[in-house]
Amino acid sequence: MASEHRTSIHGQWSGRMAFILAATGSAVGLGNIWKFPYITGENGGGAFVLVYLLCIAVIGVPIMMAEVMLGRRGRQSPINTMASLAADEGRPAAWSALGWMGMVAGFLILSYYSVIAGWALSYVFRAGSGMFEGATADGVNSIFTSLVSDPERLLAWHTIFMVATMIVVARGVQNGLEKAVRFLMPMLFFILVVLVLYAMTTGYFSVGLNFLFSPDFSKITQGSVLVAMGHAFFTMSLGMGAIMVYGSYLPKDTSIAKTSMIIAGADTLVALMAGMAIFPIVFANGLEPGAGPGLIFKTLPIAFGQMDAGILIGTLFFILLVFAAWTSSISLIEPVVAWLVENRSMNRLYASVWVGIATWLMGIGTVLSFNVWSGHKLFGMTFFDLLDYLTANIMLPLGGLLIAVFAGWLMHENSSKDELHTTPRGYNLWQMLVRVVAPVAVMIVFLNAIGVFK
Repeated sequence: MASEHRTSIHGQWSGRMAFILAATGSAVGLGNIWKFPYITGENGGGAFVLVYLLCIAVIGVPIMMAEVMLGRRGRQSPINTMASLAADEGRPAAWSALGWMGMVAGFLILSYYSVIAGWALSYVFRAGSGMFEGATADGVNSIFTSLVSDPERLLAWHTIFMVATMIVVARGVQNGLEKAVRFLMPMLFFILVVLVLYAMTTGYFSVGLNFLFSPDFSKITQGSVLVAMGHAFFTMSLGMGAIMVYGSYLPKDTSIAKTSMIIAGADTLVALMAGMAIFPIVFANGLEPGAGPGLIFKTLPIAFGQMDAGILIGTLFFILLVFAAWTSSISLIEPVVAWLVENRSMNRLYASVWVGIATWLMGIGTVLSFNVWSGHKLFGMTFFDLLDYLTANIMLPLGGLLIAVFAGWLMHENSSKDELHTTPRGYNLWQMLVRVVAPVAVMIVFLNAIGVFK
């Protein structure tokens, strides 16, 4: 096969560990630390966690293996990878559209992700300066409202975060992405451990654990199963080109199955540890675990303001959020940068600057949707809501579905066996999950998201 001798012009990871850290960094983001705790809270705790873990195993891991496999076989940006693989397998050239969709989704997600990460960045300084000390619910609410209603302040934080992302990506695979994740991921785990240790001192640790791990199946509804399926898919960064492009830098002798399982395990561990850190603090302060998206920015600061070591714990928590967002954002920008280097003869520095500026400009729409444009709606949604809906509910599930179809049905078995390099039993299990179980599950998530089950 032509793909046998491809090498990536961008370089490759120094080894398996670098790839695991990078892909885990891509997967671990605001979804684990901001979204997972509040959707667990809204959906009744332990039973929801069990459903979520099952979804990671039968949807997340098989599709991740497929996406890494396609990336490593193609050794290029997602668009060029899909074009090359379609040619290798005798399939229509239109499959390159899968690469385009993933790349555009990553670009759109980063444009608003950067704005939300900017909130977390600003909260590091708010927590560190003691702004939350003794603050009431109304006080914390007004701190948040004054931040999001000020376009200039939001724009400043968005700019700082985008520049930090561009600097890492411009430095390349080993000097930029790899060095950043080798520092950021251990730091992220360290801060999480510190926060969990603190949660153990609140006197409510067992209450938090009980909420998180004691299943009450009466709380499980059709809606909560769909939320668990959706989140299992999105939390692993699937369908947006990031995992595909990271896979293209993976050395040939690295086991895709083992690394995908380790990444899924690490991603899930971070989400569960975030819950173990957050829920005891929530219960100790009489707060509501199902407080929704405001849990991180409106609810937890009240708790940080009441604690003895609140300034330190609050500052650490928001640093953790920034680190998680940063490792994800460098993976979101990488597919577009790789494509520009391959197709427009740019060096990485120029490509990173161009993509960074374009993403930053797009992000201004999200900044304004919280204040100046908040009254302007399209299909009943603000600019930010529309981007979030389009990417999370349409582009990513569609991308994941097409990855599963191409890898499971359209690639020749000898191609996928050659890349996956697993036991016959392991290969057959993967094939069944990626051909049938994962596509059906993703299709259900997709139909639910676009309102078919309403």
